[in-house]
Amino acid sequence: MSDTLSYADFGRRFFEIAVTEDRVRSAFSSVVGDSFEVGPIASGPANIAKVTARVEIREPRVSRRVGEPITFGVQLPLRIGLLVDLRVDRVRYRVDGVVDLRMAARAREPLELHIEVTPPQVSDVRIGVSTTTIRGEIIRVVGRVDDEIKRFIAAYVTEEIDRPEIRHARIIDVATELGRAFESISEAAGAGA
Repeated sequence: MSDTLSYADFGRRFFEIAVTEDRVRSAFSSVVGDSFEVGPIASGPANIAKVTARVEIREPRVSRRVGEPITFGVQLPLRIGLLVDLRVDRVRYRVDGVVDLRMAARAREPLELHIEVTPPQVSDVRIGVSTTTIRGEIIRVVGRVDDEIKRFIAAYVTEEIDRPEIRHARIIDVATELGRAFESISEAAGAGA
């Protein structure tokens, strides 16, 4: 006969099993490898530049800290082809970057498990920028292009994690899932009779 657990211990163990690195990583699986266009977006002083980006999301790296609450650090690698249209010139940049995301697993009423994501700040974005032209490098330095790119990436990721389908994927309705599990058991028992 198995040992009994307190409800509190059961709940804690349930959280530790339900919310793992692999499950958080799999939440990103639908977007890993995707490439998509963003923009043109007005940027820079007086919105003089129009920025268009082709973004590719790479496989995230996830680490978990089991505490109160259970938290995750997610490094989301991005590769971005960026076109900055300055009206008098168009400059292309290749950007390799990583966005550091912080997440926490929380219990919510009525009986739900929520993965809360802290929107990234500019300081959470690390990038490497390259261009093939000297003019591009000069514009990059003088126009503080790296700072604009970081702002752009932070704003874009914040918008993406707030999309309705992403918000929905970060919520597990435990009562509904348990109901489905018991229905499956009942159906299997009925089929075996």
